[in-house]
Amino acid sequence: MPELNAATLERIAPRLRPAVAPGELRPRVVHFGLGAFHRAHQAIYTENAAARSGEPWGIAAVAPRSTGTMEALRAQDCLYSLTERHPAGAATRVVGSVVEALGMRADAARVDELLASPDVTTLTLTITEKGYHRRPDTGRLDTAAPGIAADLAAGQAADRTTVVGRIAAGLAARMRSGGAPLSVVSCDNMAANGAALETVVRGFVAASPWPDRQAVLDWMAQAVAFPATIVDRIVPATTGTDRETARAALGVRDTVPVVGEPYRQWVLEDSFAGPRPPWELDGALFVPDVVPYQLTKLRLLNGSHSALAYLGAAAGRASVADVLATGWGERLVRDLCAEVAPTLPAGGPDPAGYAADLIERFGNPGMRHLLRQIGSDGSLKIPERWFGALRSLRAAGTGTPVLALALAGWVNATRPGEDGGQCLGTTDPAAPALAACWSEAPDPGDTVRRLLRVLGAADLAQDGTLVSAVAARLPALKAGRVEL
Repeated sequence: MPELNAATLERIAPRLRPAVAPGELRPRVVHFGLGAFHRAHQAIYTENAAARSGEPWGIAAVAPRSTGTMEALRAQDCLYSLTERHPAGAATRVVGSVVEALGMRADAARVDELLASPDVTTLTLTITEKGYHRRPDTGRLDTAAPGIAADLAAGQAADRTTVVGRIAAGLAARMRSGGAPLSVVSCDNMAANGAALETVVRGFVAASPWPDRQAVLDWMAQAVAFPATIVDRIVPATTGTDRETARAALGVRDTVPVVGEPYRQWVLEDSFAGPRPPWELDGALFVPDVVPYQLTKLRLLNGSHSALAYLGAAAGRASVADVLATGWGERLVRDLCAEVAPTLPAGGPDPAGYAADLIERFGNPGMRHLLRQIGSDGSLKIPERWFGALRSLRAAGTGTPVLALALAGWVNATRPGEDGGQCLGTTDPAAPALAACWSEAPDPGDTVRRLLRVLGAADLAQDGTLVSAVAARLPALKAGRVEL
């Protein structure tokens, strides 16, 4: 069967082709991160915005590390397919908003050219929490991190391996070549992601050996915006079945298809430095303050996701839909949302209605979002998703039984497995430090305290009532029982 590319596009039914002809687009957005989420989320909004506005908003997507997806996209003229898994069946179409696929190091000169170009007015990124190299205690750039330290010492753009270093160097080059305004848009699941990104990028510039670093910082304050955003769409890992579904629908072979749930949302702080794609034409919300939406999404959706991942894995389940099919999955989501709701500011979605929507989304039988995927990198995720609510509730003297159970699920998942990894199949950059907490602790309560300290939560580790509640849950979870 022929591969998907520009030459075979005409073989595909018109209703399944891109919303706008790829040849009509120009690279006006640079995106760091060629993962599935970007291609199932921001790339869709951008294509539909271009189609509905008639403006040529194309994306130059940059792969920070692995070049496998980049090479596959190039072979397909940057075309790929998205399959939405509806409860009643799948719907597939081709996406054409990506017009260039680049390697951050291999194509350094082209990346430099784009970052300095006044035609490029928007830079977006999906590099996950660990790509920001933040210190857990301050949120500032960890200049001692090996990648950051190496990038600070690097002389050439092609030698830089972190996205933070690459963006900082690109902004400096942009200032030196004329300084057209630019909006740098984080699309990662972090509270105050715009401010977090600005902090680490400015931190890199300040720590650099560049003679004009202060001039770069001054220019950034005037010409570069870092709006906060909330992105939402469940995008599970693509399977062989998904590839067959796309092939059958299109009549051509796509080597890099992506899949997603029907639901998607994008909320952005209306604070941009210059022209941007009119994403609102495809339903994106531009608001003066994203915090109510952000905390609702982080604490209810992402918080529930992590709880389902660790507790479901302990009970021997494989996917989110599997957990919702149990007698306790729906109750867990409702109870967690109700417990956390008092910590949410006014102005966002209704928590009870939001919880009902989550249950419908999580229970979609067409989705198979794996628990081990959601539960990986927990040391980076759960401080954002659970700890803020925990601190607020406990400071108010409010009980936190559901969050304590969820935290026990994470603690249980950090146990070392026989193969040297984590016992439930998750992965974590802090896995060695987490495993050491089990070998060095004399009792379960001490293990919980040590694990919390690894996550920078010394205050929660000193909360004896919380620690005891978490430790008391561990025997049942080790035995595969989830007791609400």
